[in-house]
Formats: sequence, structure tokens, C-alpha cells
Amino acid sequence: MKKIIIIAVFLIGVASVAQNKNAKASIHVDGVCEMCEKRIETACIKTKGVKLADWNVATHELKLIYNENKTNLYAIKKSIVAVGHDTEGMKASDEAYNNLHECCKYRDEEVKAAH
Repeated sequence: MKKIIIIAVFLIGVASVAQNKNAKASIHVDGVCEMCEKRIETACIKTKGVKLADWNVATHELKLIYNENKTNLYAIKKSIVAVGHDTEGMKASDEAYNNLHECCKYRDEEVKAAH
């Protein structure tokens, strides 16, 4: 029994240390323009542990490289919705969305059509 406990503790320790310092992820983030791109990427980079954030205006795909020892996708998405942009599984508050510039109102069909 003692050996099983020691092995379990060892495996848990190894698993926690073995987190990826250059984890890659790709998520969908709503936006419509280059101002949105700058806002989204800046929000990500300001999140401790994010090394690279590249949002594509045409596809709405955000590519990330981040350190799993310092952050996770939930924290990154939280930073993005805080500046007014919806992500996979998280929606920006109405207050954050309403603070966006008029040309960045991606929920408005007329604005989307204009881009």
C-alpha cells in the first residue's frame, strides 16, 4: 500500500511539472475589423503567460502560443470578453460590448455587412 501511495504522488508531481511552456491553441473570436484585431491581440498579450496572439480578420481565428504554467485558455478568453469580444463558450457582457467603437459592433448585421 505504501508503494502505491508513493507511486501516485510521484505521477501527480510529474504531471504537474510536465505542462507545456509553448502550448498552442486556436479559438474562434468574434470581431469585424483591424481595430478589433488590435484589441483582441493586445488583451491576449497582456495576459501573463501568453507569448503570441494572432487574430485573423477574415476567419475570426485566434492562434495562440502560451505557457501552461502561467495561464490557461479560460484566463485568456476571460481577457478577451473583458474587452468586448465573444469567444467560443464565453460571451462579452453588454457593458463591455457597448464600449466598443461603432464600427466594431460585430453583433450588428449592418456593421458586419459593411465590412
